[in-house]
Amino acid sequence: MILQALHDYYERKPKVGEPGISRDQGLSPPGLEENAISFVIVLDADGNFINLEDVRVGERRSKHGRPQIVPMSRDRTGTNAWQTSFLLWDHPRYVLGVLGENDAPEMADKRIGVFRQCLADAFPDPAVDAGALAVSCFYGNPANLEQLRRHELWPEIARTTGNVSFRLRKSTGDLVCQSEAVRQRAAELFERDADAPQGICLISGEVARIQVLHAATPVQGAKSTAKLHSFNERAFESYGKRKRQGENAPVGKRAAFAYTTALNFLLRHDSPQKMQVGDATTVFWADHETSLENDFAAMFDEPRKDDTDPDRGTRAVAALLDAARQGVGPVLDDKTRFFVLGLAPNAARIAIRFWQVGTVAEMAARIVRHFTDLEIDRHPAAKPFLPIRQLLIAVAAQGDADNIPPNLGGDVLRAILEGLPYPETLFSGAVRRIRAEQSKKDSRTGKLVMNVTYARAAILKACLNRRIRQTGNPFEKEITVSLDKDNTNPGYRLGRLFAVLERIQEEAAGGPGKINATIRDRYYGAFSATPATVFATLMRMKNHHLAKLDNPGRRVNLEKLVGEIVDGLMPTLPAHLPLADQGRFAIGDYHQRQDFSAKRESVVADPSLTAKE
Repeated sequence: MILQALHDYYERKPKVGEPGISRDQGLSPPGLEENAISFVIVLDADGNFINLEDVRVGERRSKHGRPQIVPMSRDRTGTNAWQTSFLLWDHPRYVLGVLGENDAPEMADKRIGVFRQCLADAFPDPAVDAGALAVSCFYGNPANLEQLRRHELWPEIARTTGNVSFRLRKSTGDLVCQSEAVRQRAAELFERDADAPQGICLISGEVARIQVLHAATPVQGAKSTAKLHSFNERAFESYGKRKRQGENAPVGKRAAFAYTTALNFLLRHDSPQKMQVGDATTVFWADHETSLENDFAAMFDEPRKDDTDPDRGTRAVAALLDAARQGVGPVLDDKTRFFVLGLAPNAARIAIRFWQVGTVAEMAARIVRHFTDLEIDRHPAAKPFLPIRQLLIAVAAQGDADNIPPNLGGDVLRAILEGLPYPETLFSGAVRRIRAEQSKKDSRTGKLVMNVTYARAAILKACLNRRIRQTGNPFEKEITVSLDKDNTNPGYRLGRLFAVLERIQEEAAGGPGKINATIRDRYYGAFSATPATVFATLMRMKNHHLAKLDNPGRRVNLEKLVGEIVDGLMPTLPAHLPLADQGRFAIGDYHQRQDFSAKRESVVADPSLTAKE
């Protein structure tokens, strides 16, 4: 199913070389592929060395080869890997004889010989193409290589080992390997492979020559040779069938080229149809062009540093939510099939983390559900729609992306796209980080950092509400966006009470921010898990703090608020709160603090009211 969907995507996309189609818009035709070229050797028509150009893009350490459409590469594996070369472009070990750290001296000439033989096999008469003839003449004169090795860029080639190709001096910028003659020859060589076995292709259902070794898939964290389709050991092959490698799950050469080219196009460096969620690299596409293809990553991913429109994702989510609320919008009625594929590194091959297929309308509805579940009161300056990465960092130790639990990113995205409850690891991780950071201070300002953050409160609300909907328990109430005074859950009410007690302590000390440490530093963990053990202590402290308030009206109002909350807890105060109610405790604390903040802002905004009022 995955390979078939990728194959169909290749067939519907335009191909590079068609009128007006660039490498950013189309896919490589058979026999060609996109690969990075770092250095270009400039020759004249007679093959004489003219110059060496650095065509990499990026800045300093981030410099990398420029993507180009070139003849297909081939796998180089085993002890005889050095005997395989590419047509008119390759690693500098083959083009220029650069030696690796453990290479014997004679390997330089051997690899150059293999590169020249590849050219001779493709063009027995190099005169049919001016570029092929110039490259052939270049190697015919040893002085060219000597002159090139004295060029100022030679140390850079030896250090970076970026791919090298050729260009004629009078060309318009195209490489020798991009000429029409070379493209046609590459396509012919691709179709000709007489050594490939025949079989029935699993994708097309037709008799075809089978691709024994499939192309590599560049997924973050994986080896450069890792593959989606791979049988690299005898133990994985069909028992007693005498099949080798790709013959065990036969895919025709053309179909294999189509699906690998489509996948690598989706995975390219600047692809708008790719995003990184934890250790899972996620790509997505549709049967036909749809706006969700362009907006999907923007909705879930954080904008890149060089993004010229960082608010695009926010607008896309807002438009989708508005359409859902009004019951209109073409995306919500679109029956086009939409595919989401999550890939992760796994030794020599690529692991399928998740595979989701649905209509655009189904995907849009689940995306709406996700952001609706996350919706909770926040500071006006906070981002209205949280990217997945911020959710994951909220449950990671020390807020470090390297500490995100393995597999969690993929599990969260899968829950979103399938409409399932969020993974339990996400909920427990948020509760755990809240308790671990109850007395955390900002390293720059030294001020206390609230442990129940916007992101963590949103996670807890979303996880609880999805769990409630799944179980269908009529006695459990869903968490609301704002403060819910009618919520009688003991955990929620105790959280509200804790926020009120902390506010009383702050106001007794002169206002929020006037005290270095509050009851949160010492009592949050105990009160949120075993409230009965510290309830009496906190109530005595509350009486002491209330007595310090100068404004009697404020004192009465706070005492009244404490009474309203405690009345719903009596006569039995829970001795222990289960994990779910510890999450509700955090949300009650967060809601109450947000309610205090909203009221304070409204007082400041109305000049007719004084601070005391």
